[in-house]
Amino acid sequence: MKFEPNLIPATLIRRYKRFLADVELDNGEQITVHTPNTGSMLGLTEPGSRIWLRDADSPKSKRKYRYSWEIASTSSEASSVQVCVNTHLANKLVVEGIGAGQILELQGYTELRTEVKYGQENSRIDILLQNQPDELCYIEVKNVTAALQPGVAAFPDAVTTRGSKHLRELMNMVEQGHRAVIFFCVVRPDVDIFQPADSIDPVYGQLLREAVSKGIEALAYRAYISDSEIFLEKPLPVNLPDLL
Repeated sequence: MKFEPNLIPATLIRRYKRFLADVELDNGEQITVHTPNTGSMLGLTEPGSRIWLRDADSPKSKRKYRYSWEIASTSSEASSVQVCVNTHLANKLVVEGIGAGQILELQGYTELRTEVKYGQENSRIDILLQNQPDELCYIEVKNVTAALQPGVAAFPDAVTTRGSKHLRELMNMVEQGHRAVIFFCVVRPDVDIFQPADSIDPVYGQLLREAVSKGIEALAYRAYISDSEIFLEKPLPVNLPDLL
């Protein structure tokens, strides 16, 4: 997936009200931008850190804020890495990866739909794959930006009742005889393994283990990121250590 035009570098002043951030462009101009991420963005909101913006201006645009915050950088200058904070891109990356044949575990289906209503709790599945009328694969995608320890990606970065709801819905699909996948889209390059963030949301961590034990497949793929493009580049092992 290309960023067209290339993203615009800036310096973060502060993030606030979940959806807003004040930034300084390289020419010294200070502006307010939209933040397309409702999570805590743990470790990615330090004032003075380098970030990258998307210019969403167009003749048809009715946006209040012209620019969106797409990429953050980790706070450590010595080993700073780019992290994609736009949660809306995760689903697109997975759809692109399936279409390109890169996600081997999700090949062999003839139809792909997105945002399909399903389940018992008024949900929408991110991606629904279908081969035969009764051969369905339900895929819930999670955008992963946090690393609670070096080299280990973690989800969630805040307590997520919505995430637990999605796991329950997937378990129900498995009980009905369908295939179900929880897909962790890891959008930072400095990690080589994924595991649940039990210290942040132990309920989600326990439910994820239960879901896997009942037949839900847990997949994790890491993305390559630059200010000109982003794409899924490799699978990561999913580690579900025993809880003490």
